[in-house]
Amino acid sequence: MKARFLLAPAAVLLLAAPLWAKEISMSSLLDDMTNLAAMAEFPDPPYVTKQFSSYDRASTSPANPQTWFANNDCGNYLRIEDRDGRKEHVMADMRGPGAIVRIWSPNPGGMLRIYIDGVAKPALEAPMTDLLSGKHPLLPPPIAVGLSQGWNLYLPIPYVKSCKVTCDKGGQYYHVNYRTYPAGSAVTSFTYEQLKAAEADLARLARRLAAPRTAAVLPGEVVSTLFGATIEPGKSVVVAKKSGPLAVARFHAAVDATQEQIEAALRSLVVRMTFDGEQTVEAPLGDFFGAAPGVNPFTSLPLGVAKDGSMYCHWIMPFQEAAEITLSNLGPSPVSVKGDVGVMPWQWTAASMHFHARWKAEFDVRTRPMQDWNYLTATGKGVFGGVAFCIDNPVRDWWGEGDEKIYVDGETFPSHFGTGTEDYYGYGWGCPQLFSHAYHGQARCDGPGSYGRTSLHRFHILDRIPFSKDFKFDMEIWHWKDCKVNLAVLAYYYGLPGARDTFPPVAAGQLVLRPVPEVQIFKVAGAIEGEKMRVLKKTGTVEPQEWDGDSGGQHLWWRGGQKPGDELLLGFDVPKAGRYRVLGRFVKAVDYGILQLAVNDEKAGGPIDFYNNGVVLTEEIPLGTFDLEAGRNRLSATVTGANEKAVKAYMFGLDYLILKPAR
Repeated sequence: MKARFLLAPAAVLLLAAPLWAKEISMSSLLDDMTNLAAMAEFPDPPYVTKQFSSYDRASTSPANPQTWFANNDCGNYLRIEDRDGRKEHVMADMRGPGAIVRIWSPNPGGMLRIYIDGVAKPALEAPMTDLLSGKHPLLPPPIAVGLSQGWNLYLPIPYVKSCKVTCDKGGQYYHVNYRTYPAGSAVTSFTYEQLKAAEADLARLARRLAAPRTAAVLPGEVVSTLFGATIEPGKSVVVAKKSGPLAVARFHAAVDATQEQIEAALRSLVVRMTFDGEQTVEAPLGDFFGAAPGVNPFTSLPLGVAKDGSMYCHWIMPFQEAAEITLSNLGPSPVSVKGDVGVMPWQWTAASMHFHARWKAEFDVRTRPMQDWNYLTATGKGVFGGVAFCIDNPVRDWWGEGDEKIYVDGETFPSHFGTGTEDYYGYGWGCPQLFSHAYHGQARCDGPGSYGRTSLHRFHILDRIPFSKDFKFDMEIWHWKDCKVNLAVLAYYYGLPGARDTFPPVAAGQLVLRPVPEVQIFKVAGAIEGEKMRVLKKTGTVEPQEWDGDSGGQHLWWRGGQKPGDELLLGFDVPKAGRYRVLGRFVKAVDYGILQLAVNDEKAGGPIDFYNNGVVLTEEIPLGTFDLEAGRNRLSATVTGANEKAVKAYMFGLDYLILKPAR
């Protein structure tokens, strides 16, 4: 009797525990990478998505603004472990069941190792650069790819019990995004044998992601209806009206306007979508398609813009009873627009969600004091799908040191705490180079440097973020200059009926495109510009970098893999032989090293410490007096170490040299 009494409660508990029947494996998650229809169903099993990163651990609470915006985001790990005689820096340590869904770094290095379920031998072990750049033979681009100095790996790596990610070289900026499934989920842990067996599938997936406009897998046939209209100021036109249950699976549009008028036309025409009586979409038409202002070509899985100005949206938007799409002209001039709306069959269930896309703009936002600028605050139950963002920057200084902070379901500390705005968007170092990927891109960056209008987007497909009660996404406004910027953001998310956000209605006053003040570039008379010098010897990467205050608009930047003893050798020309006083202007920053300079092999004083907590340009530093030859001469910079407070990346930046005849 006693034994039977003890067993009965255990049996009841076992029966009450949820058993998730859906199998989760690397193969099923690979299918998830192009399944936009799955975005519109609340996930089953209901996982959570979080992130490990190298964010500055001094940031502990918004109650302390002195540390909340701390910016030493490099080389911060959970711990360092001794394993087989080597030091391994622990980047992430998860308890399962779960799956890694993204790894990012702008400075990968060393061996990356991923340990699954407590097994001592890594399930995946390879040079970090190869894994994230597409050089690994089983992980072709764009599954893994470097774009605009940022490297991303979108390989799903599931595990049953645990997962640990390490690197045997420190000094990285990094993100590791992962899902955690509820206990009892049917997960098959990743193995390298699975990766080899999936080589053909991965190659096919890579080809599809390389052409993302046609990559999305749809569960039904799409039937399209054309529309076209010239919409007068203050008027609206219904371009689609459908009865459900169906799903909008295609929305294409193109505005007929001259090059001078197109930016204003795309911003003044507002798209609104109502599903089952709830208006869930309201945004300027150009912004809705992800790369405003103006026509800025890019292709991604859910959205894109062609060179001819035609735009596509492949987000899946289900509805149970009715849907209506209208275009309203809030501008002063008529706008002509044409396109099509395609729908497909949809079986509405208790897990089906409505699509939301909401926009806001703010003008003359001060960059001091630093602040958390809200991308999205939503309540209800849903899934976050991404953002499109644009900024007007009146100076060349970098505006994007700010970190993303994402709070889910009442969190008081963000479960996503990033390392920089460009890092969130998947690139690195504030690089102005345009790029386009299935999941993220930079479609516009006017320049020089970070000046002018920049347009960015990131879509969370494999790394989407479910929420059960509420969701909040803040991005720090962390600019190197005290100035005013204009900001606009469009947030994409799904929500069960009743989900709400805090975006205000779109008003005509928000739609005006203000001119960006003209940037001024100066040059020091007689300067030998660092970025113009010949590179005679180097390790790592030497390239120009733009910074407000540089002579000539750029400086020479040496980075990537330096260590004590490494040398950079530059060549510069002197028109007339003689004895000269040599002065130099340099860059200092948190990850810059201590270097010994020499002119024609003669030391220029002692080593110079280029560390500073923040990027600054030095005054002209006297390097000494030297006999210079007519024609070619040499400047060398040798790494001798780094300040104890510095991030040990040993970088070096040279703005210019000045030569003054010596008596």
